Amino acid sequence: MTSMQIETIGDTDNTSTPNNAKLDLLAINTIRTLSIDAVQAANSGHPGTPMALAPLVYTIWNRMMRFDPQDPIWPNRDRFVLSNGHASMLLWSVLHLTRTQAVNAEYEQLGTPSVTLEDIKRFRQLDSKAPGHPEYHWVSGVETTTGPLGQGIATSVGMAIAEKWLATRYNKPGFDIFDYDTFAVCGDGCLMEGVSAEAASLAGHLGLDNLCWIYDNNHITIEGNTRITFTEDVAARFMSYGWSVLRVGDANDIDRIENALSVFQQTKGRPTFIILDSHIGYGSPHKQDTAEAHGEPLGEEEIRLTKRAYGWPEDAKFLVPEGVREHFTANMGARGAEARKKWTAMFAAYRKKFPELATEIDQMQCRDLPAGWDRNLPVFPADAKGIAGRDASGKVLNVLAQNIPWFLGGSADLGPSNKTALKFEGAGDLQSGTPGGRNIHFGIREHAMGAILNGLSLSKLRPFGATFFIFSDYARPAIRLSALMELSTLFVFTHDAMGDGEDGPTHQPVEQLMSLRAMPGLVTLRPGDANEVVEAYRYVAQLRHQPAVMVLSRQPLPTLDRTKYAPASGVARGAYVLGDAPGGEPQVILIATGSELCLAVAAHEKLTAEGIRSRVVSMPSWDIFENQTQAYRDSVLLPSVTARIAIEQASTFGWERYVGTAGRVIGMKTFGASAPLKELQKKFGFEPERVVSIAKELLGRK
Repeated sequence: MTSMQIETIGDTDNTSTPNNAKLDLLAINTIRTLSIDAVQAANSGHPGTPMALAPLVYTIWNRMMRFDPQDPIWPNRDRFVLSNGHASMLLWSVLHLTRTQAVNAEYEQLGTPSVTLEDIKRFRQLDSKAPGHPEYHWVSGVETTTGPLGQGIATSVGMAIAEKWLATRYNKPGFDIFDYDTFAVCGDGCLMEGVSAEAASLAGHLGLDNLCWIYDNNHITIEGNTRITFTEDVAARFMSYGWSVLRVGDANDIDRIENALSVFQQTKGRPTFIILDSHIGYGSPHKQDTAEAHGEPLGEEEIRLTKRAYGWPEDAKFLVPEGVREHFTANMGARGAEARKKWTAMFAAYRKKFPELATEIDQMQCRDLPAGWDRNLPVFPADAKGIAGRDASGKVLNVLAQNIPWFLGGSADLGPSNKTALKFEGAGDLQSGTPGGRNIHFGIREHAMGAILNGLSLSKLRPFGATFFIFSDYARPAIRLSALMELSTLFVFTHDAMGDGEDGPTHQPVEQLMSLRAMPGLVTLRPGDANEVVEAYRYVAQLRHQPAVMVLSRQPLPTLDRTKYAPASGVARGAYVLGDAPGGEPQVILIATGSELCLAVAAHEKLTAEGIRSRVVSMPSWDIFENQTQAYRDSVLLPSVTARIAIEQASTFGWERYVGTAGRVIGMKTFGASAPLKELQKKFGFEPERVVSIAKELLGRK
């Protein structure tokens, strides 16, 4: 097939026997009717896509995937991603029909079904294991949370990269420990979202032949036919990315679907994109191929007519006919159990021959760290000139990556500026010919980078991704999903404030810091000197179920003298007393983060010289501080001291919780400007003299 040809999958020799064909159709219509009934009962949801794609999902699960329902976290299982997550009833149906078992957050099997029929009857209801969209942290068998369109397929690229990396490091002759495939189903909405283009472009560049996207080409979105918005040549687009493009003209032809998936598995050097022509709301006499089938219940009368078209009992609700579950058990269940059994035996032999590598795999799968993971972390001597946060970060990243073999990452084309390059011997670049490299070049694709990091983390690697802090906005949807999924993903953002200087307000973050602090489950740290950077990484490395954001300076920051000020280990508590004036309880508390910490210290020394007792509190992380005991928080921010000043080159929003109504905030209430840093600091009031003046004002002094 030339680069400008699409292979159309035709008739095959793997036609089902009459008996199997009957069971196939029975299982497919069970998925369809469970979906229809669940949406109707909830009076909410999306029935049309499950009605159209039931044959596809049935074929992937029951004929192709290596997945053991008895152990849904078996490391070498094939991955299934439902990127058009509004069609979640497809997933809840197959998880139920395959009798997939539940696993908890500690990776323990619970001996209970992942999704029960009762859960499906309570689709989209509180505490049901059949929520409106797939949720990784909530339902076993879900490989990634999806819903925001495009995120699922972008995340699947991370899963495919992970398999290539894992295979390169751990596979040995006779021991294919990792050789799984990733199947991702997507729709028109996923392909319209820009993140899909970013991710597909990188997947093609990397030649990820273990990745297959199946595109539900039904020509319908919420507003109507796609001819009003989406008329591009999708096949040509993916061929230009370097993908193998196949087409199946009938979404009900499971033999042709199976053949297309088999072609994918035989294709080398390119990911596969299968265009599947389907009919949304298939079987509905009045709603097939209409926008109404997309996002609303069919209605009782239309359901009866649709079930009649399927040859289904018209008044039956949530019917699972005898033999359907057994059919899945005899196919996927048996195939998956046998594959896992062989893998387990192989891994036992592998452990004897390669015990150290086997231990790494064990630790990785449980999100544990290897012994000595923090050895040789740098300690920076006091230095008035100091070192930039990004430079200190680069040194720490290189140490951690040498100590944690599965720690890898890169930047969105800003490695030299972010200082994220791993430079130790053997680190290497991750490319199609060297998939075991530790440096990932994401290109200028921040959104896809974030989603790919999630895919890597879901595969149990410890990934990091970097860009300028201002461009965190481009990655934000993926950061949010990382927090929602409770992944230990690391985002490294440099050029954190006005240190960008002459680049001007387009590159100077203002509201970004507060917006990330507002995100539940995300740990945001803005360390104030090089040793705080070290301790921030020490804290983050130990997180197992929380993502973290590092917000780092472009410019050098003085390295504080820790014989004079408190040790940087206080970072682990989110905020700590850096320094106090002698002579009793402080009269004023100065709270600062990041590059403004040295400003607070300078003001503190001036106040001390004038006989005013001040306390400096370093607060690199609100999130961590809020999780400390009330007693500790009160010991840092003394309730009796109401004269408080917070200093931060970011939005002032939210600081009231720490300074109170009697305090003041020196921060940003406008965007920045294009000028050298010193001029900006003067213009916006980030100078010791202003801090001293406000302190005196709060204390009623001139």
